[in-house]
Amino acid sequence: MENSESQDEWAELGRRFVDDHYGSLRGRVRTYVVDQHLRTHLPPPPLRVVDVGGGAGHQSIPLARRGYHVTIVEPSPAMLERAQQELDGEDRAVAARVRLVEASGENAPEALDGQRFGAVLCHGVVMYLDDPIPMIHALSALTDDHGIVSIVTKNVDVLAVRPALEGDWATALSAFDTDRQINGLGAETRGDNIEALSALLAARGVEPIDWYGVRLFTDGWTRHR
Repeated sequence: MENSESQDEWAELGRRFVDDHYGSLRGRVRTYVVDQHLRTHLPPPPLRVVDVGGGAGHQSIPLARRGYHVTIVEPSPAMLERAQQELDGEDRAVAARVRLVEASGENAPEALDGQRFGAVLCHGVVMYLDDPIPMIHALSALTDDHGIVSIVTKNVDVLAVRPALEGDWATALSAFDTDRQINGLGAETRGDNIEALSALLAARGVEPIDWYGVRLFTDGWTRHR
């Protein structure tokens, strides 16, 4: 690991995300759907991929199994430790294709010495940022010519759907007047408008190709043991 930092403000949220989200049925659906969309757009391996805010590598370590060379950039030492534990259980050739770097997403271009990548992933990160612009700038700076950027964030235009499915009509109605929502982990998140986020990317030379719905109606699903 590189560029160690002393404080780990993301440790607890990351732990809950890995243990409570990825282990749930809705989390598995999300990971699978995102992976299928990535397969549509990713050039074949070998290709250098950077996963910004990649956590324990649930989305990007499977790419290493398929032959991609993956760099996981993550600000939380605890999450990088979880990623290393995942790699310890992988084939040696797979683990050798994954690099772990401790840095914030906004500082990733500097932490990676200006390297650029054929694919830049940033999944489940932007919704936790009050201002997405520094992150979008960093993601664009990491992208090679003709590279792709994959962002998974929360769509502000559908914030009312989840509380509506739960029958919480007061919260559903209030969602039309805000871009904030408490997620399933109890953390405040922010929604993005697709057109506005597309404009931010386009202003930095990244042309939007497609937007997908990842999950919404699976929010109420639970895993039965």
